[in-house]
Amino acid sequence: MGITRRTKSVDLLLAEFDKESGAISVIELIERLNYKINKTTIYRVLDKLEDDAILHSFLDSNGNKWYAKCEGCSKHRHYDVHPHFECMDCGKVDCLPVEILIPNIKNRQIESSQILIKGKCEECVG
Repeated sequence: MGITRRTKSVDLLLAEFDKESGAISVIELIERLNYKINKTTIYRVLDKLEDDAILHSFLDSNGNKWYAKCEGCSKHRHYDVHPHFECMDCGKVDCLPVEILIPNIKNRQIESSQILIKGKCEECVG
């Protein structure tokens, strides 16, 4: 783990991601940790965890930021180039374990991309 200082705030935030298998929105984290950590600290710690390649972030269809655990990333490069899925019925958002090939584009250098797939999750389909 790339965090140099394990503070109470870092431990509380990481504990939330240990409880969840999917992604968690900033809005949800603020609601859950409202009485334990102030909003500014939550944003600061999330930025640090993302810089340290412990979490990655993406935006949902409403522009809200979500975070999920990284897998195999390093401080120098995020390897979380995968699509995210947003259920239009229940609102669940998670990472899809599918590889997406981002094409090379002439005269462009791609630094990152975000793919959000919307539909119905496995629980809402049936």
